[in-house]
Amino acid sequence: MSFSTSVHGKWILLGEHTVLRGGSALAFPVFGKHLNLSEIEGDGHVVSGAHGEEYRVLLPGVWSRALTLLNLTSQRESELQRVRFHLDADLPIGAGLGASAALAVAVGRYFVARGFLRDQELFGFCREIENLFHGESSGVDVAVALRGEGLEFQRGVDLNSVPSFVPAWEPNWYISFSGARGITSDCVNKVKALMSREPELGARLDEQMKIAVDEARAALLKPGSLGALAGAIERGARVFEAWGLSGGELGEHLAKLREAGAVAVKPTGSGGGGFALSLWDGPPPSSLLAPEGGAGLIRVFRQREKREA
Repeated sequence: MSFSTSVHGKWILLGEHTVLRGGSALAFPVFGKHLNLSEIEGDGHVVSGAHGEEYRVLLPGVWSRALTLLNLTSQRESELQRVRFHLDADLPIGAGLGASAALAVAVGRYFVARGFLRDQELFGFCREIENLFHGESSGVDVAVALRGEGLEFQRGVDLNSVPSFVPAWEPNWYISFSGARGITSDCVNKVKALMSREPELGARLDEQMKIAVDEARAALLKPGSLGALAGAIERGARVFEAWGLSGGELGEHLAKLREAGAVAVKPTGSGGGGFALSLWDGPPPSSLLAPEGGAGLIRVFRQREKREA
């Protein structure tokens, strides 16, 4: 009985960090970035793809965590310890595109396929695996990885009851790598430390991010609302600045995107590095576009275009 699955990456428009404290997050798949996992025979795991090697150490750790969560008998665990995979990935780790969630979902799907886990248990199971990376996962990355479509996600809400989020128009928005990796758990802890140290400021920042989500939702459901969407993204960007998560190479990258003509920019994901989101009032300079497999601006699409591809 063969097993193979493919999981896409994700990007977040707005709602990062605040989603851990009851806020909503608007998140979408990155169909151009994927992780494929297939069961194979052999003595060791095989990795390939532009970023496959990055997963060589992570895969055994995720597998071990999954076995612990399943609370298997020693015989069953011994059998599963001998399972081997081919992992192919062009989804970078530590870039804000949901790599850890994609890996958790791929491994979780294996246990569903083998009858160790029920479909309705998959989301919670994968979120527990992702805690290995984030310390505390909101579940938004896992939700988008599982559903493969745009969502307005809120922590604690049954994933099956979360409707798809389909914009009424298609903005010219792109993501691009800042040149620096970020560590999600460090960023989460930095925001938590600020909340503890300055609770009033932390509460105001959470409220600003929630307003930004509301503004973006309204703008995306009204065709042609470029200015309103830009304003929402800029509001979210200011929150990231106040959290101290948009400096260094990421900050320099954001500044370059502004100088090149982007009407709004912000980190996407936990911040501290990783990818940035940029919104444009027309096509960006061709010199900034990413060649196949290269660095530069990558256009992000709605789920409808997955079916058309």
